[in-house]
Amino acid sequence: MPQYLVAIHHPNNYDPSVEGEAMQRESPSTQMSNQLTRRDFAIRTAGFGLALGLTPAATLAEAQQASRSENSPAVADPYSLVDPELLPALKQFPAFDFSAEMVGKFRQTPGMPPLPAPAPQPVERHIPGPPGAPEVRLWVVDPAPSEKGKPFLLFIHGGGFMMPDPVLMPRLQEIATDCHCVVVSVDYRLAPETRYPGSLEDNYAALKWAHAHAAELGIDRSRIAVGGESAGGGHAASLAIHARDRNEVPIVFQLLIYPQLDDRTGSSHPAPPAIGHFMWTASANRFAWSSLLGVPAGSSKVPAAAVPARVASVAGLPPAWIGVGSIDLFAEEDMEYARRLVHAGVATELLVVRGAFHGFDLLVPDAEVSQQFSGSWKSALRKAFATGKADIAEKPKASRQSSGQ
Repeated sequence: MPQYLVAIHHPNNYDPSVEGEAMQRESPSTQMSNQLTRRDFAIRTAGFGLALGLTPAATLAEAQQASRSENSPAVADPYSLVDPELLPALKQFPAFDFSAEMVGKFRQTPGMPPLPAPAPQPVERHIPGPPGAPEVRLWVVDPAPSEKGKPFLLFIHGGGFMMPDPVLMPRLQEIATDCHCVVVSVDYRLAPETRYPGSLEDNYAALKWAHAHAAELGIDRSRIAVGGESAGGGHAASLAIHARDRNEVPIVFQLLIYPQLDDRTGSSHPAPPAIGHFMWTASANRFAWSSLLGVPAGSSKVPAAAVPARVASVAGLPPAWIGVGSIDLFAEEDMEYARRLVHAGVATELLVVRGAFHGFDLLVPDAEVSQQFSGSWKSALRKAFATGKADIAEKPKASRQSSGQ
């Protein structure tokens, strides 16, 4: 039977001292470094109007206008919907427009360095790209190089399809350590210079390479998962669909952290008035999807195969964990995708976090809701590796038909 869990998390009896106490709950990988924290890094990069691979809050008036429904009143004070523990960091962000100029500036911002040893160190690799395309750069993080048969996660970074992730290296090290798996991340080609399907083909090339080099990497081919956050979560969902249709590489699990799944959100599907005010707005979403697709987001010109939410059938996809904040612009599309998976018989867990905006766990990692959120997806990933076994011979080839609107 498919599993469908909707959990609304929020802290009870909020206490300001919880921030200090939360430090005691940090994972070993987080405690390894006393250097610049993610939140510090986010605030520093906010000078370019972007942080953590995400856009900061637009001006409140613009956000209200962008997310207002024709038939629903605007929310008088969107900040009132934010979890109190997340609010101070959110309010430190300045207002900037998401534009090609800001993307260019952000790409020039240096990222956080890897955590020092004893954290597993990222190793740069270069593999053949898709036919007619350049080589693909990968980062490989192996928590136990001498071990064989380890599980594997292809983790795809976020950044609105157009930007790198400045905290990627510590993120990969954290996942590899906490979930005891080999983690590979792909430096896929970015939009708008590369349109769909360039990034998808780069990610698929990495997936096939890892499967073919399982012995060299020390991984178990039957325990391969894909995952990512934000745009990376959307890429991971697309990759899972693509792998199902090509029937070459078995995937045991898809980890979708507030994934960007539907180009129509904020365009032909107006956002409800209570969501999408912070970090990632409707206008940012239209700009990002249009940059990836090369045609207007939400239009009839969009190829259905390029957008997970437009694909006609989700049957035969691997089990999924989907998590999103209740005031994230992606809340509705993520819940809808989870519903479709459940109806198709795909084991699915959905976590909706009360009062959480897009990227909240990266901006305020020590908050109670952030700890609960990261604990949930890590637990789901470990469980999938412990209990799941993908067998490509048992997976039927799914229809490639797609819906248009």
